[in-house]
Amino acid sequence: MENVTHLLQAVVAVSVVFVWTFRHHNVIKEFNEFGLSNLTRDLVGATKIATSTLLVVGIWFPPVVFISAVIMGLLMIAAQYFHFKVSNPFIKHLPSLILLILSIVIAFNTMS
Repeated sequence: MENVTHLLQAVVAVSVVFVWTFRHHNVIKEFNEFGLSNLTRDLVGATKIATSTLLVVGIWFPPVVFISAVIMGLLMIAAQYFHFKVSNPFIKHLPSLILLILSIVIAFNTMS
C-alpha cells in the first residue's frame, strides 16, 4: 500500500505543478471568473506548489505527507466551492474533484 500512496503523491504533485506552470493561462481565466484577486491567485498558486513539493519530499520523509495531503484537500474543496458558485459544468469540477479524492486517500493512508 505504501507504493500506491507514493504513486498517488507523485500524481497529485505533478498534476498540480503542470496546471500551475504550463496551463497558467487557464488558471488566470478561472480566477477571474471566480472574482478572485491576482494576489489570491498568487497565494493559492504558491501554496499549491509548496504543498506539491512536500508531497514529493514525503516519499522520503513521511512525516510531511499527512499535513500536505490535508492542505491540498482543503484547497480542492475551495476549488469545488468556487466551481459551484459560478455554476460551472460538471466537467470543470472533475479535475479538482479527482485531486480531492486522491488527497483524501493519501491522508487516510498516512494517518498515524
